[in-house]
Amino acid sequence: MTFIKDNFLLETPYAKQLYHDYAKEMPIIDYHNHLSPEQIANNHQFKNITEAWLAGDHYKWRAMRTLGIDEHYITGGASDEEKFQKWAETVPFTLRNPLYHWTHLELQRYFEIEDLLTGANATQVYKNASRQLQKDSHSAVGLLQQFSVEVVCTTDDPIDSLEHHQKTKKKGVLPKMLPSFRPDKLYAIEDHTSYKSYIERLGEAADIQIKSYADLIEAAKKRIMFFHENGGRLSDHGLEQLYHFKPNTFDVEVIFKKVVNGADLLPDEIGYFKFETLMHLCREYHRLGWVQQFHLGALRNTNARKMAQLGPDTGFDSIGDFSQASGLAGFLNELDSTDQLAKTILYNLNPAYNEVFATMIGNFNDGTIKGKMQFGSGWWYMDQLDGMEKQINALSNMGFLSCFVGMLTDSRSFLSFPRHEYFRRLLCNILGNDIKKGLLPNDMAYIGGLVQDISYRNAKAYFNFKIEENQQNEKGHNVR
Repeated sequence: MTFIKDNFLLETPYAKQLYHDYAKEMPIIDYHNHLSPEQIANNHQFKNITEAWLAGDHYKWRAMRTLGIDEHYITGGASDEEKFQKWAETVPFTLRNPLYHWTHLELQRYFEIEDLLTGANATQVYKNASRQLQKDSHSAVGLLQQFSVEVVCTTDDPIDSLEHHQKTKKKGVLPKMLPSFRPDKLYAIEDHTSYKSYIERLGEAADIQIKSYADLIEAAKKRIMFFHENGGRLSDHGLEQLYHFKPNTFDVEVIFKKVVNGADLLPDEIGYFKFETLMHLCREYHRLGWVQQFHLGALRNTNARKMAQLGPDTGFDSIGDFSQASGLAGFLNELDSTDQLAKTILYNLNPAYNEVFATMIGNFNDGTIKGKMQFGSGWWYMDQLDGMEKQINALSNMGFLSCFVGMLTDSRSFLSFPRHEYFRRLLCNILGNDIKKGLLPNDMAYIGGLVQDISYRNAKAYFNFKIEENQQNEKGHNVR
């Protein structure tokens, strides 16, 4: 017995009409995710629901640990069915956590399973969903096509070969898979040993022997061009904050030599190296007409014991409280002062800074491009009802919601695309309530068009992805 019915999250007749008549059937452009390019290229067939749903999902892992479930059943050696059983036993306790909504929405949309997931029905659900995952409609590509996904932009290191993107390009079917340039390791100089190893591999990828900082930048630019030639039009950066220094505060060649020689660095030297390197990268993005993304504010790998046992990205990161406004303004101004500021999306992880980000983007809109500067959708801990409402309200109050490029999954799971539906329902509910209160006109064509813009059309225009006609004709059925 499901509680997710046709009008889930839709509180007014206006919201219901906006969603069902305007938002529901719009295609999806998922411009930031962590899906596996190899699985898309090979149209991977998942062996069971655990592989498709639990593997790599640190949201679920954190929930299971909170309930006291042993790591053996999370990332350890338990069987896939045992892991699913423990997750099913966890689900009833996730009440009011976004996982409760996501779990049941995904089971219903992809597998037509409407029962609430519990430990008691775990075996039945496991077998049912795993059986369906053997169908062509539930392969990696099939799952994307079910939600009319037109474009997926994966997250890729500068040294990646992009062989899987090249493979899917030859196939010429939806979804179109494009790479995004994620150069975090390129300026992660805090760990001398790992950094030296990384720049050796970067040099091999760029066919440059990196002996100086100038060599490093040349190698980075070659890899950016390689991504560009393979359809890449976005970059992404995960940082605690953006730094700003006066140019030539330090000699960056000296800092580079200290790194490769294993010498200790001052905190400001580390910050300056990141700043200087990002300046070079961002000017190249602007030259090529790319969109640059900055995910700011995560405090990562806080549990040293678990980091040593399990490694990064296993569920031990949190919201940070880093100062944002001054460095962010200085960083963006440094690029804008020479008219080299590319289209930019800023993502904020700490809701205390929502108004800072919402007002910051207005400082650097220059009239050249509609919505050039974007306050990105609530991400990570903020991509839930309250977090997305706060982001939408801050953007609406201090910027233009009408120019917003909308939702993205930021997910490693092929089953996460109902998050777009979740976002669209939430958006329609906010606007529907405003109509009910008399804060917006009761003009469905006008407000409905805005909903469609935010759901799809703004992103399509902003990123300017080329979706070939033959691809558009091969879209899968939209199940929402």
